[in-house]
Amino acid sequence: MANLWSFFGLPDPDGSVKKQKKPTGKKPESQPVNELTPNSLTQQTIVEIEPETPALLPTPTKQKPITRKSVVPLNWNGPLTADGEAFHDLGVQNLARRSFPSRALRYIAPNEKKQIPTRGIAQRVTNGDTIIVDLRSMFHMDSHQNACRRELKMMSEEVGVGIFALDSEDKLLMIPGSDVIVDTGNHDLGISTLMN
Repeated sequence: MANLWSFFGLPDPDGSVKKQKKPTGKKPESQPVNELTPNSLTQQTIVEIEPETPALLPTPTKQKPITRKSVVPLNWNGPLTADGEAFHDLGVQNLARRSFPSRALRYIAPNEKKQIPTRGIAQRVTNGDTIIVDLRSMFHMDSHQNACRRELKMMSEEVGVGIFALDSEDKLLMIPGSDVIVDTGNHDLGISTLMN
């Protein structure tokens, strides 16, 4: 019985392959040599195969190619893999045009008549805008500053938001938008607290 090495046509590394006895007479030339010897790695056996007659060959049948259905997202215009699947390149940044922002930070100072447009401020605050009101230009009119503060306080009560002072003299006021959250726990004012 042949071993595993002879099955693959390789010499046995242990040398346990049995050598067949050679007949003393001449060998016919049509018989190939099938001995496995250490030098048999370089020898090749050539076997001629006679072609069959065309009538005996089976007729080739047309086979349908096997196709895999790939799921490509609807309206996909990106690259595809070799298998036809959608390829999501995470390195590419889609710089889609963003819509105009819906909220803003607005700075308001008194006009030439030293008036504050409280009705316009109320409309902006209900839309979510944060308003900064600067009363520092009226430094010589304390009574007019107090009148503007009272007007802003009545407007903020109507809208339902609070007014926050950004300086220690209450001349720079902030009115947050309707959905804006303000942290009132840390309320250190002025540059001197930042410098320490």
